[in-house]
Amino acid sequence: MNGDDETLIKEARRGSSLAFESLVRRYQGLVRGFLKRTCGDPALADDLAQETFVLAWRKIGSFDRRGAFGSWLCRIGYRRFLQHYRSAGASARRDTAMYEQSEQTGDARPALDARLDLDKVLAQLNPEQRAVMALCYGEGMSHQEASDALGLPLGTVKSHIQRGRAKV
Repeated sequence: MNGDDETLIKEARRGSSLAFESLVRRYQGLVRGFLKRTCGDPALADDLAQETFVLAWRKIGSFDRRGAFGSWLCRIGYRRFLQHYRSAGASARRDTAMYEQSEQTGDARPALDARLDLDKVLAQLNPEQRAVMALCYGEGMSHQEASDALGLPLGTVKSHIQRGRAKV
């Protein structure tokens, strides 16, 4: 199903699974990429992305159109990540997975190296800084878009960017 976001959202609100499927295809790369950089575990990121889209389908009526649909999805994904992160042992598993992934790769392709370098850098940050940096540097969002996606004040996003840069 083709159409702009507004049309697809309107149709999805009316119960069109085809319209929502089109939105999923359009935004799955953004959501999965953000979550992979945020949690550092590709399998977990895929699970969280799936949960994000299931929740988005259930709550499509609550999308208020004040921000971009992709930002709304990232906010849902970020909340799912935080719930997982706060559960017992999640941070230890994430750090171990990120270290093992970066140490085991031997591919010298520049794009892969850049991604792994970003992953190593992000592993040093707290979850909020990691999420902000993943959206702004990994997904190319502006500070305002990251603010909308994470539900954080713009000043907080800018502070996380500054602190994140200082750590790296």
